[in-house]
Amino acid sequence: MKNIVLFGPPGAGKGTQAEILKQKYQLVHISTGDVFRYNIKNATELGTLAKSYMDKGHLVPDTVTIDMLKAEVEKNPQANGFIFDGFPRTAAQAEALSHLMDDMNSQINAMVALEVDDEILVGRLLERGKVSGRADDANEAVIRERIAEYYRKTDILKEYYQNQNKYHGVDGVGSIEDITERLSKVIDKL
Repeated sequence: MKNIVLFGPPGAGKGTQAEILKQKYQLVHISTGDVFRYNIKNATELGTLAKSYMDKGHLVPDTVTIDMLKAEVEKNPQANGFIFDGFPRTAAQAEALSHLMDDMNSQINAMVALEVDDEILVGRLLERGKVSGRADDANEAVIRERIAEYYRKTDILKEYYQNQNKYHGVDGVGSIEDITERLSKVIDKL
């Protein structure tokens, strides 16, 4: 079982790459952002709570995110592995994910991080906002706060996975195909 944490700031291309890698390696893609957006669109209790944090550019609390992730993993007991996109974002979430994988007699094999300059991220997200209609991608101040929040709260995960020799930084700038090739070189070695 290959379990990969696909990491990077908002706008780095995680969703695009996860869809490609999901097909290539026959993995289940779990995007916390997609799950949150589904719940927000359908005005569920979780969606309303998540939206209150996301609208400010903040992260959703660990307890909500962890419970949601566990349910998603449990829906796929026969999976060849998972791509975790947008999770974990904190050390507590990384520990919870490690315990969840232990319960499945598995582990996280690697954190693969897409590395992209902040100004490129802002431009990508503003463009995406024009097409997607996502409010959090239409406001530059909110975008910059989301990026800052990413660095404030998630940078510790780089060290967390480096300490386990599982961290792999990958250049996230270039064509989709070039980025996929860089990611595949890392994944193929797992």
